[in-house]
Amino acid sequence: MNPIPVLSATEATAWDTMARTQYRIPSRVLMEAAGRAVAQLIVREFPEVVARGALVVAGAGNNGGDGWVIARALHAAGAAAWVAALDPKTDDAIDNRALARVDGVRELGREEPWPAAALVVDALLGTGAAGPARGDVLALAQRIVTYGAPILAVDGPTGLDLSSGEPHGPVRARLSVTFGGVRRGHLLARDWCGRIVVVDIGLPPPDPVWPLLVTDAWAGARLPRLTPTMHKGDRGRVAVVGGAAGMTGAALHAARAALAAGAGLVKLVAAPETIAAARATLPDVLTVESGLGGELEPDVAQALDWADALVAGPGLGREPARGDFLKAVLARRAVPTVLDADALGLFRGPAERPTVFTPHLGEFRALAGDQLADEAANDRWAAAVKAAQKLRGTVLLKGVPTVIADLRGPVHVVASGNPGLATGGSGDLLAGFIGAFLARGSAPPEAAALGAHALGRAAEHGARLWTARSLRPADVLAALPEIWRAWADTKPAGPPVLAVLESPETE
Repeated sequence: MNPIPVLSATEATAWDTMARTQYRIPSRVLMEAAGRAVAQLIVREFPEVVARGALVVAGAGNNGGDGWVIARALHAAGAAAWVAALDPKTDDAIDNRALARVDGVRELGREEPWPAAALVVDALLGTGAAGPARGDVLALAQRIVTYGAPILAVDGPTGLDLSSGEPHGPVRARLSVTFGGVRRGHLLARDWCGRIVVVDIGLPPPDPVWPLLVTDAWAGARLPRLTPTMHKGDRGRVAVVGGAAGMTGAALHAARAALAAGAGLVKLVAAPETIAAARATLPDVLTVESGLGGELEPDVAQALDWADALVAGPGLGREPARGDFLKAVLARRAVPTVLDADALGLFRGPAERPTVFTPHLGEFRALAGDQLADEAANDRWAAAVKAAQKLRGTVLLKGVPTVIADLRGPVHVVASGNPGLATGGSGDLLAGFIGAFLARGSAPPEAAALGAHALGRAAEHGARLWTARSLRPADVLAALPEIWRAWADTKPAGPPVLAVLESPETE
């Protein structure tokens, strides 16, 4: 299947223009395909519409034109469809209103009461809308909210800037349907969009430089495979370095995660107190005690040279001696490395080995500087790309959504997860997952994307079992086997659906 792009309003417009000019797909054809795809999804997701009908609220532009097509398609299939609309101003919308009228779709007057339908379709504004809704659009949007029926938004709910993710209101959708790819605003304002469904309308393949959404199908195709003749050395050797006194848990979480993600051997290099805890609770892990100072003990040096991948930082601490220790660690054999947590504040770049940096926004400021951190608050995509160039590595900027940028290739975007991951230890799991994939030979951007999506999907499954509120790292690891099984047998949803993003669990 084609990749699913993550688009700004400018990129969405460029894609539409490319379809019409380079590939000679008439805009009227795209509108017809969009409306019919939404109508098909309505009947699938809201079967009560067949008996009770749907109310379509259509704007003056091409988003409103989509709404007229939706109403006509539902009417043709025998479902009641009413339209409350502004006067259309584009040729395609004007033509589709005329066709709907000829077909017998019922148009409601401005002051006419709205009938009691099973669903209301918000087709007021499209991807390019910015700023708060005003005038007649705002009045209709407010009426949608007070109407009380479930809301399906075409492109996105009215009042949401689909580039910046700034929500001006008033509409919150239960389901948002978008075309060809997701918009940045969908991922930045999940609580306004509800469930997000991407449908196919016949657009040409997206520009390969656009950011790509990481899906189960993408992850399943790239998950390192096991073979019947493998032994533990074939499955990758990961060294986890950290776990200073008082910070035992972080290093243990990372080591457990590397094993859960498929590493054959994991060796923990940590302070004596952490090693004692590992020996008592984690017998699967090999251990090496260290003072975590500037002079590497021989066993530590041997462990670093033994590893196929390195995870440095969980629970390492930030005293000056830790900086000398990290410098000595990175002077050893240049295996692919994850720098996480405390290592991000100690690192002095640029990277001289394949490296994945895993900062949240606060760590990003210390790692990449104030200028890029300020930019990340408004455009995390561009900031991550610039940071990757500055650091000469792969940057995984945690957040909603998580953005992964590298020196080459497209940006990857991970939208899975929920607030259950906003707990201590989640980042340590992520670092361990990425380390396991690096040890199996995955390229750093793919290893980072696989790790982040596995973490998010396991959190989603765990929240369904135990709630997001009570979710802890152990629950995420317990949910992980179901994710590996799902990725091994990923099935498409079927036309016209390309991808589905479920609403994050918040309880």
